[in-house]
Amino acid sequence: MLVADRYRLHVCIGRGGMGEVWQATDEVLGRAVAVKLMLAQGTDPSAADRFRLEAQTAARLSHPHVVGVFDFGTWDGKLFLVMELVEGDSLAGSPSDPLVLPAERVAVVAAHAAAGLAAAHRQGVVHRDIKPGNLLVDAEGTVKLADFGIARFVDDPSAALTTTGQIVGTGLYLAPERALGQPASSASDVYSLGCVLYQLLTGRPPFRADTATALLYQHIDTPPVPPSRLGAALPPEFETYLLSLLAKQPEQRPSAQAIADWFSSGAWRAYPQPAQGRARPPHAPHHATGPAPAVPARPAPMHGAAPLPGAAPMPGAAPMPGTGPMRGGAPRPTTGTVAARVPASAPSSRRRERSGGAGGGLAELSRRRPRKTAAVAGAIAFVVFLIIGMAWLS
Repeated sequence: MLVADRYRLHVCIGRGGMGEVWQATDEVLGRAVAVKLMLAQGTDPSAADRFRLEAQTAARLSHPHVVGVFDFGTWDGKLFLVMELVEGDSLAGSPSDPLVLPAERVAVVAAHAAAGLAAAHRQGVVHRDIKPGNLLVDAEGTVKLADFGIARFVDDPSAALTTTGQIVGTGLYLAPERALGQPASSASDVYSLGCVLYQLLTGRPPFRADTATALLYQHIDTPPVPPSRLGAALPPEFETYLLSLLAKQPEQRPSAQAIADWFSSGAWRAYPQPAQGRARPPHAPHHATGPAPAVPARPAPMHGAAPLPGAAPMPGAAPMPGTGPMRGGAPRPTTGTVAARVPASAPSSRRRERSGGAGGGLAELSRRRPRKTAAVAGAIAFVVFLIIGMAWLS
């Protein structure tokens, strides 16, 4: 089948409620493409507008981690969209065999998907339907965002094309603010990405329920179980940062660009550092749900080494009243000799006796001389009074 006298359709590689996606060849340029044909525009009056919006939104973006759009038009009464062909698969897996990836691979997915989201957000585009099926992986392992069918422009709220109050998107990955009926934002995409990463690590989304209403309430007020408790093997920093993506308040989540930078830098591999403890990952809020990573105890000081009076404490060391140096993380009672601090304004007498050299010795003699003279005078007076007394008695 030849579409628009240019695109030769070969194999149907996807089918949904609105249309089909075909592997095809652009016979003008001689390259492989994907052609999406819209089939349901007659049954849904707004379907054609949404399909056109998808083409306009995706065409507005040009990024290695976003599926590119090449062409859009009408053929045989059907709308068609020509896109970059990603020869690979999505991250959807199947209900019976969920896709579970190691932390190293999930970090790559996070970096790539967040970079694609950041590019969309810079153009004022909110995807609104981040889920495993919309993350495609090519033969080289590159992750690309696909399906901007329900995306919207932040600067054009009317572009959502949905009834007022209607929630669009996939409930398993829906941000709390959207469950409350608030408009989608870039932070909503970040939350959805966090749900996807959580599922890739554990084999299940962070929240599941028997009804849609119960699921929405879980997104709103239930903290997610840390992935490590579900058997996921990942560094504590990774887990803490991932849980920050799932913060209930939009303003407490990192931006897509910050996520891309953090995972690309390899910060997720960090392990406890001696003495200084572990630094919080950038943009990870204090309230992030999940256990705080353990901070290693400070090394105990060497025997016989006492802190110098007036010396500044080491970074991160908080003095504990009534305790001595830390050993193995537990306070050790202070015993034996205790070095007391002496205020600088009250120098000791020993320091005065040792200072001054020869001049100091003369000063010391001058201080001792009055005491000797008084003693001699007292002795002479005593002898004189004794002689006078004896003469008076005789």
